[in-house]
Order: sequence, then structure tokens, then C-alpha cells
Amino acid sequence: MKYICLIYADETQIPVPDSPAFSQMMSAYEAFNDEVRAAGVLVAGEPLEDTPTASTVSVRGGERIVTDGPFAETKEQLGGFYILDCRDLDEALDYAAKIPTATVGRVEVRPLMVLPGA
Repeated sequence: MKYICLIYADETQIPVPDSPAFSQMMSAYEAFNDEVRAAGVLVAGEPLEDTPTASTVSVRGGERIVTDGPFAETKEQLGGFYILDCRDLDEALDYAAKIPTATVGRVEVRPLMVLPGA
């Protein structure tokens, strides 16, 4: 079954690029990527740009409305995702706990919906 791991953290708590802490975090991500690739469970994964680059779209009364920024105003922002093809939820949760940002933020794990005929 495929699961999405949504990575949330306070952007102000993430190390700045070119700092030793950032290099250490990226090394941890590289190790995680190597592990899920070797295990054959990695389907996809990408980081996202910071929230100032986000736009939110809604349609009301047939009219498109675009708002700058993410939909929810929270202290933690969606920073990236992985899609993993795991045996079960327990395996997906085990991998989610290994995502480096889980130590400073949270990782939401949800099964992908399988639509008939899709």
C-alpha cells in the first residue's frame, strides 16, 4: 500500500543553507533516501520551496480566487513529502520516524486512496 509522508516544521527552526547544521541535516536526508531506495519502498519525494512562494486557489461562484501563501496559518509549514510503498501502516510509520525533520517537526502519514478504474 502507498503512503504519503507529509513533512511539517517551523521554517524558522530549519538550519540556514551553508551552515554546518544544514550540512548535517542534508547528510541525514541523503542517508534516509539511500535507505528507502535500497528497501525498494521509495515512490517519490521532493522538498518544497518556503511558504512565501505558495499560492492558494479556490473557486467561489465560478470565480477563481488566488491568495498568496499557504491555506492554513500555522506555526508549522508543509516542507516536503515522500510517497512510500510499504507492507502496512506500521512499516510506513517506522520510515516516517526516520525522516530527519521529524526531530524538530512532525510527519503526517496517510494512505493514498485507490480509486476503482484509475
